[in-house]
Amino acid sequence: MISEEQKNKIWQVLSVFETGKIQGDYASVVVMNDGAENSKQITYGKHQTTEQGNLKILIQMYIDNGGEFADEFHSYVGKIGKTPLASNIAFINLLKKAGADSIMHSTQDEFFDKIYYKKAADFFTDNGFTLPLSMLVIYDSYVHSGSIRPDIRSQFPEVPPSKGGNEKTWITQYVNARHNWLKNHSKKILHKTVYRTECFKEQIANNNWDLSQSINANGTIIN
Repeated sequence: MISEEQKNKIWQVLSVFETGKIQGDYASVVVMNDGAENSKQITYGKHQTTEQGNLKILIQMYIDNGGEFADEFHSYVGKIGKTPLASNIAFINLLKKAGADSIMHSTQDEFFDKIYYKKAADFFTDNGFTLPLSMLVIYDSYVHSGSIRPDIRSQFPEVPPSKGGNEKTWITQYVNARHNWLKNHSKKILHKTVYRTECFKEQIANNNWDLSQSINANGTIIN
């Protein structure tokens, strides 16, 4: 069972990874060449959902929740994920403006919990994991890569605890495999993201499986 305190620390680590801020930056907009076929796409919010991924779901939730700028998003919501918006300055500015709305804050909290954290928690539970560091590693994979990728899982021999494997061994081998995957990916933009797996390697080396120790998340200390 992951406590609320441990979950909050996991969220803080991801917020730093994605926005550089412990509490996250709800208005953060980044345009990166990490879309399909290296196309440009917007990433947005405290844990950075993507234009070609789930941004449309977030914006629809914000509209449904009666956000201050809901009416202005109506003309865009049908385009998200279909028509590239990474060069649309008006849309980008609208995202930033909406990021100051308290309804966007609560919507993002609900969205990242429902769309990413719950799926990661289901994988965590279904595969017999119990340790907070394992949940951090798994949640980071769902935010950054969309899942625990089968092509990474195939690179190491340990099976998950539900199949008789050792949890710490599985996580260690997975982190090492994911580190190599990021470091050697054909998308060079991913090479710079090995700070994530380097952080996890440090937690494993420090035996910080319960996340009770301070965590150095890409240069930011989380207590």
